[in-house]
Amino acid sequence: MNKQAKNTICLWYDGDAEEAAQFYAKTFPDSSVGAVYLAPGDFPSGKKGDVLTVEFTVMGIPCLGLNGGPEVKHNWAFSFQVATVDQAETDRYWNAIVSNGGEENVCGWCRDKWGLSWQITPIALTKAISDPDPAAAKRAFDAMLEMKKIDIAAIEAARRG
Repeated sequence: MNKQAKNTICLWYDGDAEEAAQFYAKTFPDSSVGAVYLAPGDFPSGKKGDVLTVEFTVMGIPCLGLNGGPEVKHNWAFSFQVATVDQAETDRYWNAIVSNGGEENVCGWCRDKWGLSWQITPIALTKAISDPDPAAAKRAFDAMLEMKKIDIAAIEAARRG
């Protein structure tokens, strides 16, 4: 990060913030790892010289990974929502997260191995569930409720009826 962001998302990790940041930088465009700061002294979840914080960017969003220890866990209340343009991009991100120790959930949600939630959301899904025809939107919405990873062809077929 060349310029200090005015607002940064701080994400809590249990000693593996740098590993998470490296994974995000490798997986998503416009993502990178910046400064890694070592603790100047012992702290509740680590020792002097351990990685304390990591500055990174995920798809243009500035983040700070804090190695705060095991006390605080991520939950579904916070997630990154990634708008995808096609099934290949949807599959690429979903599979990268899930195959790297993550887990699937429903309606396009998955969780990475650090417990951070992701919504891999095709633009086609957003358009389908906001269709001006309420019946078409409902069909697409109902189809989505039955899915884990979003299948764009199935969403579009449901939208058409």
